[in-house]
Amino acid sequence: MSQQSAAPKPSLQGVRIKARKGAVKAQAKHEPTVFRDQLYKHLETVPDGDFDSFATKLVQAGSQLEFLKYADCLFEIILVGGLIQPGGSYVDDNAAVSPFTIFNAKEPIEVDDIKKYIEVLSKLIRRYKYLQKPLEELALPGLLQYINRWSSAQKDKLSIAVGLLISQGLANASCLQSLTKDHLVKNDVSVNVITLIFRAYLIDQSMEHLSATLKRGGVKDLLAFFPVNKREGKALEEHFKKENLPQVAEWWAKKQYVVVKEGLVRELTELCEREDAPEQIITTIKQRQEETPLPEAELVQCIWQGLMKSVDWSARPDQIEGLALREVGKYAPILEPFCNSAKTEVALINVVQVYCYEDTRIIKAFPQILKVLYNKDCISDQAIIYWHQKGSKPQGRQHFLKNTEPLVKFLQEQEETESEEE
Repeated sequence: MSQQSAAPKPSLQGVRIKARKGAVKAQAKHEPTVFRDQLYKHLETVPDGDFDSFATKLVQAGSQLEFLKYADCLFEIILVGGLIQPGGSYVDDNAAVSPFTIFNAKEPIEVDDIKKYIEVLSKLIRRYKYLQKPLEELALPGLLQYINRWSSAQKDKLSIAVGLLISQGLANASCLQSLTKDHLVKNDVSVNVITLIFRAYLIDQSMEHLSATLKRGGVKDLLAFFPVNKREGKALEEHFKKENLPQVAEWWAKKQYVVVKEGLVRELTELCEREDAPEQIITTIKQRQEETPLPEAELVQCIWQGLMKSVDWSARPDQIEGLALREVGKYAPILEPFCNSAKTEVALINVVQVYCYEDTRIIKAFPQILKVLYNKDCISDQAIIYWHQKGSKPQGRQHFLKNTEPLVKFLQEQEETESEEE
């Protein structure tokens, strides 16, 4: 009995008492501000403009503070100088602006100055790689959707920073989708922001690089950043030319050409398969040209591709060349009205050259195809001679030049005879 009474009483030491849900929620609301205040303490000791020390302090802070848990808070502090609440305004607790933020960049704004801030961010993300995902998936899309809430200078600083972050591969272009929201598009905010982003990006990268980045980020149509009443190619091209970014305007126009060309090739193939009359096909091509004009040389290449796609090449090998000549003869009247200049004629010869190079079944028929096109007034003797001398494509060049030598010789002799007769 006495032994039993000597047994120790159960103790509550080490037992976690579950807090009431309301208390946990109330505390959680204040945690971002606690994180912010602790981060400020790390940064407050650094003199203005000492970017190396800011980078060192941020890296050190990462070993003591919960960067992963508060990644969106961290980037709000660095990018816009404080915590943001839903709706885009700052958390209203009279806190000071962050000692280190892109909004502290000097004015007038210089890209080289903002690059120093991005370099600090780059060092931080290289050290804590897990920060990149929240930057591109949460922080940037969230901040860009509220970009209209900041002053003109702040907007410009953030836009340039985003352009540099994306160009350096620290963020994905998918964050730009936030700028297609109606409240940003309608007042030209989006188009002005995207212009600054592109300008900053293109300082160190090419237009091809930007194009690939936009594609990876799912940014398909630049017109989505323009107000609804300006969503047409002409307005877009004029805007970027005026903003001294002609490479963006040219890239976009070329991209539209690809879409238009693919559509035209598809339509011509369908018309030929339906066996529409040549006159009807010519009318269709002219209508398409009025709607979205293509340069003549590119148009004639599209016409050739569309016509040839409708041909069934499954004939016996010994009949394939005869089939090629028959089909070219049949479709030449559709090509002829669009062969209006020496440049267009050489472009047609080149598209035929590449076509024959890629389909080896008809490679031998190339000189005969040129003869048919010459007899049907699609190409002139001068165009064939120019092509042979210096206008050919590299694909199979030596083979095609050698095989067309007799034809070229014949045309040159004919020219000489004609000039003697005159």
